[in-house]
Amino acid sequence: MNHWLIAPIALPLLGGILQTFMGYAPISLRRTLAIATTALILASSLVLLSLANDGSYRIYAFGNWQPPFGIVLVLDRLAALMLVLTSTLAMFAHIFSIGGSDEGNRQFHTLFLFQLMGLNIAFLTGDLFNLFVAFEVLLIASYGLLMHGGGTIRTVPGLHYVVLNLAGSAIFLIAVGMIYSVTGTLNMADLAVKIPQVTGEGLDLVKAGAMMLLVVFGLKAAILPLCFWLPQAYAKATAPVAALFAVMTKVGIYAIIRVYILIFGENAGELAHLGMDWLFPLALITLAMGVIGALGADNLKTLISWQVVISVGTLLAPIALGSEPGLSAALFYLLSTTWTVAGLFLVAELIAVQRGSARDRIITAPKMQHRTFLSVLFMLGAVAAAGLPPLSGFFGKVLILKSVEPGPQMAWLWSVLLIGSFLSVVAYSRAGSIVFWRTVDGHLEKPEPMKGVVSVSAGALIALTIVIVFLAGPINAYTEATAAQLFDTAAYTEILQTPMAAEND
Repeated sequence: MNHWLIAPIALPLLGGILQTFMGYAPISLRRTLAIATTALILASSLVLLSLANDGSYRIYAFGNWQPPFGIVLVLDRLAALMLVLTSTLAMFAHIFSIGGSDEGNRQFHTLFLFQLMGLNIAFLTGDLFNLFVAFEVLLIASYGLLMHGGGTIRTVPGLHYVVLNLAGSAIFLIAVGMIYSVTGTLNMADLAVKIPQVTGEGLDLVKAGAMMLLVVFGLKAAILPLCFWLPQAYAKATAPVAALFAVMTKVGIYAIIRVYILIFGENAGELAHLGMDWLFPLALITLAMGVIGALGADNLKTLISWQVVISVGTLLAPIALGSEPGLSAALFYLLSTTWTVAGLFLVAELIAVQRGSARDRIITAPKMQHRTFLSVLFMLGAVAAAGLPPLSGFFGKVLILKSVEPGPQMAWLWSVLLIGSFLSVVAYSRAGSIVFWRTVDGHLEKPEPMKGVVSVSAGALIALTIVIVFLAGPINAYTEATAAQLFDTAAYTEILQTPMAAEND
């Protein structure tokens, strides 16, 4: 069964290669192949989720090279959760794209699938260098996707995005080299064993490399002050691309969880909990900055982009506490906020095509078609994003509030999160009331007809906020088990003693 671990990587790789050679094939054929490939990725992710649910680790060693020498894929509850989160989002975003967003670039589906491949490598790899490789794969694809659709409005945000991520990649490579020069390994399980043994001058070198890694992961996650590239880049991207990018910041958060619990966690000796004292206040400031940006947004996509920043701060604050309840609550909220934000990006595009020249700007305009349907979708997404009952965002934030112990951290987290949630309600209420209800007399230019495939995919992502509520018990049980598994680092390091030659035959 361990061969299933390569499916989320092999499927988008093969599908992307095939799409490359089908650039001049009829678009209907390319779309059919692309959606079929994404559906298979989702199916394989669900299979891996069922396998991981028993709490054991599954390892796939390429070429049967035993760790720490070979390339190793590791499946646990966290990796499986991230795979299902990403493939579900990708499925609906990909379906939305065939409504017309994929036109104008023969390689759109190629880039989309290659980005999925990079994301899945990042979640499954058991090696720091291969995590770097995964970042490069998904980033190279994202450069093309960000510029998809053409137009000068994407040039400057795209340039900022490319330059910052290239700088981040350089720092990542340097940091990995510094750690390898001392430990002689980049396998995560091996590092978890060897880092506590580092002493003397090597300790400072590893510490510097680890802090550089935290900066890189912070850039990917968009932590203040490394978040200002995000709103413009996401707001100018096409809707399905922005929806897929909703999970991009979560890759940085995933890397922080994986590396700073396993390698630099409580068993890391002098390097235990490295950087976490800085992470908690930065998370709260990031949350506050996101709320300020949302209040000042002049269009819906920018508002939703700042919601991504808000979610980053909300997620990292409980993670920085270094407790199982905090991590479990963060993972529950991660599932909710990623799908909600992605759905809101798609809904914003549906609104834009119905408002003529006003597009998604938060200004008065003549009454749009399908106003009731779109306003309900926007309201559901806004309620979930702001954390109001009875949708999934509320449950996620309640779990986060309950996860913190009494003390100064509790006072800060409760204050910032509750005030931020209230101001988020204000931001969404302002946007919704102006866009949907403060209409002016006149007639819109003939709007584009709303295609069923795009409205269904947008509605389905928003509907997941309701599905999470009904499945809150099982999901919470899974995230609690995931947090417990992650903090049991000894079980992960046993990978080094696991014979895999027979398993991979």
